[in-house]
Amino acid sequence: MADPEYAAPALEKGLDILELLAAANGGLSQSDIAERTGKTVGQIFRVLATLDRRGYIARDRQSGLYVLSTKMFDLAHLHPPLRGLISVAVPIMRELADRVRQSCNLSVLDEGGVRVIAQVESPADFGYRVRVGAVFPLKTTATGAVLTAGDADPLVRPDARQPGIIDVVVPVQVAGRTVAALTVPYVATTFSEVDADAVLDAAADAARSISAGLASG
Repeated sequence: MADPEYAAPALEKGLDILELLAAANGGLSQSDIAERTGKTVGQIFRVLATLDRRGYIARDRQSGLYVLSTKMFDLAHLHPPLRGLISVAVPIMRELADRVRQSCNLSVLDEGGVRVIAQVESPADFGYRVRVGAVFPLKTTATGAVLTAGDADPLVRPDARQPGIIDVVVPVQVAGRTVAALTVPYVATTFSEVDADAVLDAAADAARSISAGLASG
């Protein structure tokens, strides 16, 4: 329990609300939030209004339900290590997408999950994309396996969530430590111009270039 001398009740309420909304599958009403945080509506009303005004949460005008905004994610992008990783990686990812005619994304570990921090679309007429900011399970994804593997070998395997997708995942390392994973969700069709083996080679080249850029930055 926090020392009462240093307690900040309003801040505690705000953090409780943000954590609750982050874990929710959909929007929550004031009464839902109050009940799940163990407070009354009157106790959280001003906190909700402040979070809404500052852009950390948003309220649907029709339903009145509150959802978490993307502001927390935007703030994370301002953090120098993450900002530097993205700025180095994205130009190389664009070259990779052009080379293999597939989309690609970059992910990091985040609170026990895999969070996508960058995405480049396929230049072809087809491709599989993921939303920047999306979080996926750590244990059931190929990207999670690479991020948590001690040796961090490249990995090619069918996607556990999307039939027809082959995940090609390679580690991005700095000083022998995996800091991110570069993933190509490979779509194999009769229109695919590059096979999976060539995609793996290209992704590995791209990951090495990102790693070198981070090391020299």
